[in-house]
Amino acid sequence: MSSRVPKRTLFSFIGPSILALALVGIGPLIYAVWTSLHFFNLTKLRQVEFIGLDNYAHVLTDPIFWDAMGRTFLLLGIALPLQIAFGLGIALLLHQPGIGFLKTLTRLALVLPMATTYAVVGLLGQVMFNIKYGVVNQLLGFVGVDPINWIGDPANAFYAVVFWDVWQWTPFVALVLLAGLTTVPPEIEEAARLETRSWWKVLRYVQLPFLLPGLVAVLILRTADTLKLFDMVFTMTRGGPGNATEFISILIQRVGFRAFDQGLASAQAVILLVITIVLSQLYIRVFYKEVR
Repeated sequence: MSSRVPKRTLFSFIGPSILALALVGIGPLIYAVWTSLHFFNLTKLRQVEFIGLDNYAHVLTDPIFWDAMGRTFLLLGIALPLQIAFGLGIALLLHQPGIGFLKTLTRLALVLPMATTYAVVGLLGQVMFNIKYGVVNQLLGFVGVDPINWIGDPANAFYAVVFWDVWQWTPFVALVLLAGLTTVPPEIEEAARLETRSWWKVLRYVQLPFLLPGLVAVLILRTADTLKLFDMVFTMTRGGPGNATEFISILIQRVGFRAFDQGLASAQAVILLVITIVLSQLYIRVFYKEVR
């Protein structure tokens, strides 16, 4: 008897998934590209017309767009290294033998921040950083520091967002790296610890090769997630004060749904998508040889 499955049967299994992917993912992307090539303002729907690459030319020469991109990359450049450093530290601590029930309890606690929706995290941050009643200022008051206007001061709002993003996503990094540490053969790790008392040498030459796949995944996922960060920032600061926390996703929302210029906002979103893809490919090219 032939073991081959009929094509019609295969399609009946994977067809709905492909259709859902096309409707949810590919369809909106095609529509965004189409919109970006047109003058498309929600207040002037009768004047929709094809204008080619004019929207892209406007975006690429717009200093406001590049300021928002600069703030976004600054957020990425500060938050991602901190998340990796703290996450690696937590993973190494939980990887130590003899922790037992404490390890299980800590893992459950680590799930809570990243399981909370972005909007709720933003509202929680608004409360935590409140100048009068916030827990952060109360803790600083115990060491003699005067209350700080975190949300209302442009100089502090950015760092409040950075701190809050690190708080939410460090547990994700820790769990991914902890999973990588569990793939290290115990006999190799024990032999390395007998050979040297340096934790750095054990990490560099024994554990790091097994951590690299997880690190690449963290770099790609957290980069893409940070570049499109919206919900948490919008509910926490609304992109303000001023433009202190107007990251690229906040700018796209403002252009598309406050200025109603869908064409320009779509061009900004497509450019952001291209930048995200390029960075992801760069991570893979830099680390892929090590991962293999």
